Amino acid sequence: MVIALQTLVTRKFDVFDPVVITVGSFHAGTTDNVIPDQARFLATARSYSHASRAALAELVPGLINDIASAHGLTADAEYAAEYPVTVNDAVEAEFALGVAAETFGGDRSLRAQFPITGAEDFSFVLEEVPGAFVFLGACPPDRDPETAPTNHSAVALFDDSVLADGTALYSELALRRLVRG
Repeated sequence: MVIALQTLVTRKFDVFDPVVITVGSFHAGTTDNVIPDQARFLATARSYSHASRAALAELVPGLINDIASAHGLTADAEYAAEYPVTVNDAVEAEFALGVAAETFGGDRSLRAQFPITGAEDFSFVLEEVPGAFVFLGACPPDRDPETAPTNHSAVALFDDSVLADGTALYSELALRRLVRG
């Protein structure tokens, strides 16, 4: 099933509207010499489009149930739609980038080269109100941000000294927004 999910994204979705499925939890059995009577896995699906997420919600449970049935098994496949895509408003993103550059310098305010597929509560806000999701780098100075473990890694480390910068940025964004209207 896990392998079939990986194949599903390459066969049913447009490469220019990418879909990623990550199986992040898999549990089966209690020892090495007994075939488990149950297995459970949890996965996260991410995409940039509403159409792909709707297709996933239909295809994934069907695929899981069909594989189980083909092997004389049953499956309880649930697909929970959780977070919409986090889409920045272009004007608000420019505003935030400009404030960050003026506050900390251009070398400390960068636009992401590619879209990021992170699931984020703020995406619900951005569906209703124009805004921008801003990242605050917190990689320790002795680590390379390009190779350091990311937020969801069990071995991620964070430099708490950047919290003051984050507070300053959010304050400056709020103040300038109030002045700008």
